[in-house]
Parts: sequence; structure tokens; C-alpha cells
Amino acid sequence: MAWWKAWIEQEGVAVKGSPHFNPDPDAETLYKAMKGIGTNEQAVTDVLTRRSNAQRQQIAKSFKAQFGKDLTETLKSELSGKFERLIVALMYLPYRYEAKELHDAMKGSRDDVSGFVDPGLALQDAQDLYAAGEKIRGTDEMKFITILCTRSATHLMRVFEEYEKIANKSIEDSIKSETQGSLEEAMLTVVKCTRNLHSYFAERLYYAMKGAGTSDGTLIRNIVSRSEIDLNLIKCQFEKMYGKTLSSMIMEDTSGDYKNALLNLVGGNP
Repeated sequence: MAWWKAWIEQEGVAVKGSPHFNPDPDAETLYKAMKGIGTNEQAVTDVLTRRSNAQRQQIAKSFKAQFGKDLTETLKSELSGKFERLIVALMYLPYRYEAKELHDAMKGSRDDVSGFVDPGLALQDAQDLYAAGEKIRGTDEMKFITILCTRSATHLMRVFEEYEKIANKSIEDSIKSETQGSLEEAMLTVVKCTRNLHSYFAERLYYAMKGAGTSDGTLIRNIVSRSEIDLNLIKCQFEKMYGKTLSSMIMEDTSGDYKNALLNLVGGNP
């Protein structure tokens, strides 16, 4: 289990699925919505954005059994644009999203996520990070990577505290001065997520919509991947940080069926 899953709280889940679920009528609704000329996008939205990922997988199996067609491929052929991109994203298994972007930086056999921290090991890691960067000419990048990507979040929080005592500067400042480019960005992402995971995702969503144009890939990926984990908590953090709700910004920045589907996934304020 990925280390950040230790932080999951039930109240953070925005999409909980249908309590009285039956995949067969859902599959039939989707078939009728896409049969013949034209597509009933609202029916597609109502079914797929209000079901959990596990329920969507069952719907796909029922769709195949009843109509002999692959649901995802049918959706791709009947939908288009950003709406298609969002709906198709909902059909992927969660691990496909866990493997993307920031989670790539977190892969590895991280240690125990129960919350226990060995203070001796945390101090040793802090000393190793200092010796690998600030104390020497050049940087032992592999040491940074090993510690940041194989330790739990709770452990790293203690490491960062000890590091600041030793180096008289934050781990972020050291990373900025000792590394650059994509490696610097990846390391800073791990640190930011460790310090406040919900702030990280709130910031990602905000800047996906801020200014001219929208980074739809970032918007879709983060809403879909967090919808059954902690999206409600991210929404709370978003409002604290930016003085507006995530839903209101989606309403301002998107339109049509794409907007409706996003709003269904985000839901009302928790």
C-alpha cells in the first residue's frame, strides 16, 4: 500500500458510489444513452460520476456481457473533447492514476506507515542528508533520493526537523541550492506532499485553472485520482488558501457536459 494511503480519512471521500447498486440497469442506461444517432451525455454523467471506481468496473463487465461491447471503447467512440477525456479517465483502475505524476516520485519500499518514528534513525537520516549536500562540494543525489523516496511521511517530518537544527536552513532551501531541473522539482514535490498533502493538491487544482486557459489534464487527473481518497479535505484546504470554493472556480473556468461532470465528482461543500 502506498504510504500516503495511511492518511486517508473517510470524510475525505467525495465519490462514495451508490448504496443500492446494481450494474445491469446502469449498463443498460449507458447503452441506450449511446445507441443510435447522438448521445445522451447527461445520462452518461449521471451514471459514471455517481458510482465508485469498483462499481464502474462492474458496470463495464455487465455492459460487455449484455451488449458484447467494451464500455471504455464505446465511450471513446461516442464522446469527444474534454468530456470524453474525463469520462474515460473515470474508467481506469485507480492504480493507473497512483502511478502517475507525483506518485512516481514516491515509489519505493517506504518504511512503516503506522506513525511510529525511530528518533535515532531520523537523526541519522538528517545527518546523512547534510553530509550528502551542504557539507561537501557537490551533492550525493542518490542519498537524497534514497531517503526521500523510501521513508514514511511521519518519519520524514522528523527528519526535516532534525535537518533544520543541523543545517540552520530548511530542507527545501538545501534542495534548491544543491539540485536543479526535474530532480529539484521532484524532490520539492515529495517534501511539499509530506508537509501538507492537501495543500499540495489544492495548489495543483488552483493553478490548473488560474489565468488564461485551463490545464485540463492536471484538473482531470487530480480530481479523478483523489475523488475516492481525500477530495473533500482538499476542497476545504482550497477554500482556506484561496478564499473561494473549488466548485465555484470550476464553474467559472469550464463549461458544458465537462463542467457538469466535474461538479458531480467534486460535489457540494463538505
